[in-house]
Amino acid sequence: MRKSRQAPAALVVMGLVIVVSARQGEALIADYEGATYGEWVAEGTAFGTGPAKGTLPGQMHVSGFLGKGLVNSFNGGDAATGTLTSPPFTVERTYITFLIGGGGWKEKTCMNLLVDGRVVRTATGPNVVPGGSEELAPGSWDVSEFIGKQAQIQIVDDATGGWGHINVDQIVATDTLPPQPQKNVTREVAADKRWLLLPVKNGGKKCKVEVRAGSQVLRFFDIELAEGEPDWWAPLDVGAWRGQALTLWADKLPAGSKGLEQVRLADEALPKEGFYEEALRPQLHFSARCGWLNDPNGLVFYNGEYHLFFQHNPYGVNWGNMHWGHAVSKDLVHWAELGEALYPDALGPMFSGSAVVDHANTSGFGRDGKAPLVLVYTAAGNPATQCIAWSLDGRTFIKYEGNPVVKNITGGNRDPKVFWHAPTKRWIMALYVERPDKLHTVELLASPDLREWAAVSAVPGDRGGGHYLYECPDLFELPVAGGAGRRWVLFGADGQYAVGAFDGSTFKPEAERLRGHGGSAYYAAQTFSDLPDGRRVLIGWLRAPSPGMPFNQCMSLAQELGLCHTSRGVSLTRRPVRELEALRERSQSFGPDGLEPGGKDPLDGFEAELVELRVACELTPDAVVAVDLRGVPVRYDMAKQELTVARHTTAWPVTGGKLALIVYLDRTCVEVFSQDGLLYAPVAALPDPGLKKAGMAVEKGAARSVRGEAHALRSAWPAR
Repeated sequence: MRKSRQAPAALVVMGLVIVVSARQGEALIADYEGATYGEWVAEGTAFGTGPAKGTLPGQMHVSGFLGKGLVNSFNGGDAATGTLTSPPFTVERTYITFLIGGGGWKEKTCMNLLVDGRVVRTATGPNVVPGGSEELAPGSWDVSEFIGKQAQIQIVDDATGGWGHINVDQIVATDTLPPQPQKNVTREVAADKRWLLLPVKNGGKKCKVEVRAGSQVLRFFDIELAEGEPDWWAPLDVGAWRGQALTLWADKLPAGSKGLEQVRLADEALPKEGFYEEALRPQLHFSARCGWLNDPNGLVFYNGEYHLFFQHNPYGVNWGNMHWGHAVSKDLVHWAELGEALYPDALGPMFSGSAVVDHANTSGFGRDGKAPLVLVYTAAGNPATQCIAWSLDGRTFIKYEGNPVVKNITGGNRDPKVFWHAPTKRWIMALYVERPDKLHTVELLASPDLREWAAVSAVPGDRGGGHYLYECPDLFELPVAGGAGRRWVLFGADGQYAVGAFDGSTFKPEAERLRGHGGSAYYAAQTFSDLPDGRRVLIGWLRAPSPGMPFNQCMSLAQELGLCHTSRGVSLTRRPVRELEALRERSQSFGPDGLEPGGKDPLDGFEAELVELRVACELTPDAVVAVDLRGVPVRYDMAKQELTVARHTTAWPVTGGKLALIVYLDRTCVEVFSQDGLLYAPVAALPDPGLKKAGMAVEKGAARSVRGEAHALRSAWPAR
């Protein structure tokens, strides 16, 4: 196989093209740009029938590979296993370089060089705990001692748990090692100011960073450190160590990177001007000041404030580095972000959970008659466990020294939702647990003091890929409208729910798999604990991106829940909380009028950036009515019983032709409530920034007694 190093040549080896370049001593072994693996042999299911074209279903975003294809053993998820082996070839150059990512399990998720049938070189991805990144990074082997020998490359996936897959691309033989990443880079700083500002380049190369005081690791995270001009600055609070000498450490940086050198100290974390006014900053919906946001956590009323904790990556606009962010509000509308409540620790990243006020001080965390606020969360290490932290001021949180309070049950147990069950005088925890046979369950546990927990029952859900009762469970009681008793509601992250009875130990459903919403951007909702007015209020994660911004995703509007009797049985209702009315700045009423194709627009003359629209009408059986909000369509087809919001269409059953809609339009999303709260659709959408007009028309059939109000809304952000 030896070729001249002076002139380019090409031949087919291993079913892929190996190109011997005119550049000094370089040959492309494999770039995985073809439809199949050629002569490489795939065994098992993990590698599929050919190279992946990037990210596979259910996988975090894969980056760092070259071209359009790569080896990605996430085919079928982390449970899939297998090997991918090249035919024999002769080692002819000093180095073999490659790009590698995915799991970091030794001998389990790896790429090996085999000589004489034994492993002589090996490499893995970087990840073994939840979090991390699917980015491929450069790697290399010095193979000079094997020149002239026959070898094979074997890519292995023999892991079935978290990060049980491997990503590989661009395998090259070369005599000249390209510039190598800087490893174990350090910088000393004096913490003479409160904030470290870290330069972030969205889509840049990720590295692991630690902030140390001597040998103690104070903070650790993954971050896309900017090599040049940053897209934004991520603030890290080091006020607790003010006056100390700190060491910044990065595991690796690209050759020539100045990322660590650009980190600076400041008295202020954020710009004083223009913050919360960014072009794609939601103005009605809560979003984090910086970084990625997902599941709402620990929704609770404590010390006269509504507390919203949330899954937060303070150092990037994609998922990872899970902390608990924290914001408070006096009215469920105007939120002030406080900073991180829980940081990752030796037990793992901080995954979802809940919060309770321990009024009777069963936990013993209270002092001087003051009830503690207790956070219950998943520490998503290996293994995942359930832990608690407490506070007496709603600002500073102390992790319990006896953590974890619930040890690992299976590899997939997380998202504890805790509440006080007065009849049995004990705490109840609803916990998602994936059993080894792939049965998704909600395990119910009980505790007298939030510290010691015992399992009491389980509620089974779907096997395999089903999403019923899956992740982020919530269990609560509601009255049925009309004085028809009370029911318990149990739902999972996708919004499907069950209605039934709960006796303090066992939940018995009378109706299951009920549809929670008809949207496309909604997940992991949670209800508040300890509301003083007895309402059951819910907030969910709205998966509505803000592309190009230093923040990403937002929360839904706060919604009051209820139960009512319908022809299908007892069903959940949701309505926007009344506090949102305070945002109304200017209003326009219309109707009651009839509307047919070509008729006068009831919204004529109404203009606003942020909109609340309430409209009710009676439709003929063939009617199609359309509302346009700054270029975002909301369209209802009576004959098809379908609602379309932006590009999303969903079933929308309307009885007797009486349609009622409440629509909120923000800069990145639309939320639609309908039919007295029985129907709900949250959808991600970007209105046309050049339009402020709204309009309503009938495309077919007729609408009778069209009436309602259009409200121009002010921003919710003055509370910052």
